[in-house]
Amino acid sequence: MTDGYDVKDTSLADQGRLRIQWAAQEMPVLGLIKERFEKKKPLKGVRLSGCLHVTTETANLAKTLTAGGASLVLCASNPLSTQDDVAASLVINDEIPVFAVKGEDNETYYKHIRAAVEHSPQVTIDDGADLVSTLHKERTDLIGDVIGGTEETTTGVIRLRAMARDGVLRYPIIAVNDALTKHLFDNRYGTGQSTIDGLLRATNILLAGKIFVVAGYGWCGRGIAMRARGMGASVAVTEVDALRALEAVMDGFRVMPMLEAAQIGDIFVTATGDINVIDRHHFEVMKDGAILANSGHFNVEINIPGLQELAVEVHQPRQGVDQYFMVDGRRISVLGEGRLVNLAMAEGHPASVMDMSFANQALGIEYLVKKGSALEKKVYPVPDEIDHEIARLKLAAMGLEIDSLTPEQEEYLSSWEEGT
Repeated sequence: MTDGYDVKDTSLADQGRLRIQWAAQEMPVLGLIKERFEKKKPLKGVRLSGCLHVTTETANLAKTLTAGGASLVLCASNPLSTQDDVAASLVINDEIPVFAVKGEDNETYYKHIRAAVEHSPQVTIDDGADLVSTLHKERTDLIGDVIGGTEETTTGVIRLRAMARDGVLRYPIIAVNDALTKHLFDNRYGTGQSTIDGLLRATNILLAGKIFVVAGYGWCGRGIAMRARGMGASVAVTEVDALRALEAVMDGFRVMPMLEAAQIGDIFVTATGDINVIDRHHFEVMKDGAILANSGHFNVEINIPGLQELAVEVHQPRQGVDQYFMVDGRRISVLGEGRLVNLAMAEGHPASVMDMSFANQALGIEYLVKKGSALEKKVYPVPDEIDHEIARLKLAAMGLEIDSLTPEQEEYLSSWEEGT
């Protein structure tokens, strides 16, 4: 690792630049924000540290933030999600310090996070809350300079709300994940499509006719179940929340406990944000040839250490596929080491949906720079005006128009006097 950056190979920069430009074509909302940022410089001189998946879409966010005048240092939020050519391009072509190498070990992963922390950020940008957690645990001396932060994921928001509840969160966070223009689209349509993409790239199996088990029916689980059914799979959902389970039933899916699903499933995808969702007693009853993948943030949803203890042998028949042989001869395969399958085995979400997510990031950071010093040390939603403005811009970029309320309609909606 050099002092200025740590990427795999700077000779990949030109290839990365072309792919970043390709993604930019599908990110018109962020492009409009970038144009304004270049003119107004709302982030001039602001130090940003970002812990994000280093992909082509993230690169366009990074370029937008630096166009606004920010000084940005970027590290990876997952050891397997970095696109090495993109990291190289940001360093060489955009002079943005990046600390990220696809396949980095755990020690290097945290060394890279610490490198981003050393930037002494005024705003943190996180995807899973590892950056915020490291700052709070190891470098409390730097927290006095922090205005606020943003968080991209469900898992990160859960961690940060726990910190706020325990009274240890020391600066305000905007929960980008909770914006309607983020989770209704990124989590559902982005995760749905990219999970199937990663699964198919890793295995090249036919989904039609398979029994496909989705663990968790949040927005990510909804998207995965929807896309798996669209590919011809028979989908079963497991849940711990009665309301979500009921919704899955009403959406036409079978709902059952994981132990029951484990006995019939061909493919399993977790999307819960919790630990050991697929555990030892599930492995013991799975069919020969079962395939397991995770679309939750951390690689804890599948109890891989437990599976390793049960296995008598492990092979890798395809890149990114670990096949565990049980004592009775059954084979259970895990994709991408149990990490995010859409990033470990594919390219993550399509740029078009990340356009809205990262527009929320850019405008959320601008909001923090303006108003963060007046906010309490807790987790905030994205302001409604930002959410609706992004939706308006996205529709306009798609060439679509919608109706507006007439004065008469506005008056009716605000009145209690008129009835039947």
